[in-house]
Amino acid sequence: MVTRRQFNQGMVAVALSGLATHLKAATLFSESATLTGNTQLIPDANGILDLPEGFSYEVISKLDDPMNDGLTVPDRADGMGCIPIDDKRVVLVRNHEIPLSKKAQLAQDKVQPSRVLKAYDTYASGLPLSGGTSSIVYNLQTREVEHQCMSILGTIRNCSGGVTPWGSWLTCEESVDKASDRIGKDHGYVFEVPATARELVDPEPIKAMGRFNHEAACVDPATGIVYLTEDRQDSLFYRYIPNIPGKLQAGGKLQALMVSGQPKFDTRNTKAPFIEEHQDYACEWLDLDNVDSPEDDLRHRGYAKGAALFARGEGIHFGTNEMYFCCTSGGKKELGQIMRYVPTPLTANQSSDEQTGSLSIFVESHSKATFNFGDNIALAPNGHLMVCEDQYSAIVDNHLRGVTPEGEVYDFAKVRWQTEPAGACFSPDGKTLFVNLYSPTLTLAITGPWQNLYG
Repeated sequence: MVTRRQFNQGMVAVALSGLATHLKAATLFSESATLTGNTQLIPDANGILDLPEGFSYEVISKLDDPMNDGLTVPDRADGMGCIPIDDKRVVLVRNHEIPLSKKAQLAQDKVQPSRVLKAYDTYASGLPLSGGTSSIVYNLQTREVEHQCMSILGTIRNCSGGVTPWGSWLTCEESVDKASDRIGKDHGYVFEVPATARELVDPEPIKAMGRFNHEAACVDPATGIVYLTEDRQDSLFYRYIPNIPGKLQAGGKLQALMVSGQPKFDTRNTKAPFIEEHQDYACEWLDLDNVDSPEDDLRHRGYAKGAALFARGEGIHFGTNEMYFCCTSGGKKELGQIMRYVPTPLTANQSSDEQTGSLSIFVESHSKATFNFGDNIALAPNGHLMVCEDQYSAIVDNHLRGVTPEGEVYDFAKVRWQTEPAGACFSPDGKTLFVNLYSPTLTLAITGPWQNLYG
């Protein structure tokens, strides 16, 4: 049982062409967390993003920009990962959450036969489905984009995902659309995009990771276990134990989290009995079967076996031995929670599927003014969490919120457009925060005095 809230050294460990890079931020969580504090934001003369003094942004990619493959940048930029290539350059793999109902956006004359063949799925007309990922090669020294292209095409609602320690991006479909007279294949899967992609790759769904309303993923570099969130009001928290770590297509076991001794535990806090922040609950994992779930009932069957419920699991971040994930509509006020899960260290004689852990609520919002519908999440070099808000109303008031190791929430940025920030991720050296504005697509590179942020 973990008794001290320690935000251990955040790490992005990527092995690519012999390169291993670590983003370091070592701090300790206090025993109590409060929702207080604001930084003063400077109004942006361009009317895009207000930031604290000393911080600035550059636009590096936007909707309809021409790309190297002859296509243009799609809309609805959501989750994104940053993967280093060498000591100068990174690849940003960016999701495009384009739903099936959205009219195909690729012009007929630009859809070459080779592109159709490399699309996961097409409409009955032969046009590829418009969802997928784009990849941006960005030079951190020159601050220039060196290459842009589509890297996966033909999927639906690529929402969030996660970077792997072996140099790829897991892109997740937030969809359970099935083959019909309109489209050719079932959807609701995770796909892997290598950082080396400079053109469309052949998309292969990792079916053993389950078919459900996927949101985000993160990998424990010590075990190769992939943790998965689900964007449903009655969602589960999953983990995938691959048969061969790093080889996700080689099959594995999908499980759902259960609070030990308390089957069907409800973390959502939307009705009594309520659970308090910072109270640790011992957890174990339940095996799931029929994970392709043709009836979209995986979460229902998992709950019937005793799995815990979560309110719209979304962005997730893994440090050296713990993870944080957002539950967008959880809490007494239904304004959002940040959960903390800590895997128990494995003993020499234990296998990965025997690993247990502990769960707690790290932050629960009690006011829209401080934290409202947290979505994508990242770790800043000063040890703070950066959370993208995803709340739509008549007048959108979305922010990037910082969360200190003590649980204090503050404004880091205010979006001036009628949209949400998404895909927050840091460069390996911790100097640049990349973030998307969802629609119309705008990808920004933010720099500033991170170590001096909020005190």
